Amino acid sequence: MLRMAGWRRVFVYGTLKKGEPNHHWLTSEENGQARFLGKGTTAVKFPLVVGTRYNIPFLLARPGEGTHIDGEIYEVDDSMFGKLDQLEDYPDYYDREEQQIQTEQNESSCTSRSIQCWLYLIRNFPEKLLSKKMLSSYHNTPEQPYNENYLESTPEDIWSDE
Repeated sequence: MLRMAGWRRVFVYGTLKKGEPNHHWLTSEENGQARFLGKGTTAVKFPLVVGTRYNIPFLLARPGEGTHIDGEIYEVDDSMFGKLDQLEDYPDYYDREEQQIQTEQNESSCTSRSIQCWLYLIRNFPEKLLSKKMLSSYHNTPEQPYNENYLESTPEDIWSDE
């Protein structure tokens, strides 16, 4: 696919995926435009954990630890990229960086390819998060529901498990 100026590839692994609580951010025309390109997996392993009492998925900036992370690849315009930065509270809470993502194999060609995508991750986190169960894929569940109330919290409150 020919990439148009002002468009960026973004890899989402948590609440922005289809069927998850924040997917509406990617589908709201008020936020800009997003095109689903396919499923993918990080080429590098990362720790993906669900943390805090708000059950937020965190991709921790510890490349080489954890597992290869499954997610979705989108191409977004400048407006949507800005809205995603707003949702992720970049650069104050989440940071972002480009990473190689392996695309899902195409049925017709039976090959995958590696592409550069932006992803959001946490650089400054309590070490105790590394002792949590590491996931390869995030799914919101009734047993461990995502809670948007963190939006009204302080960073110190978010890291508290109480």
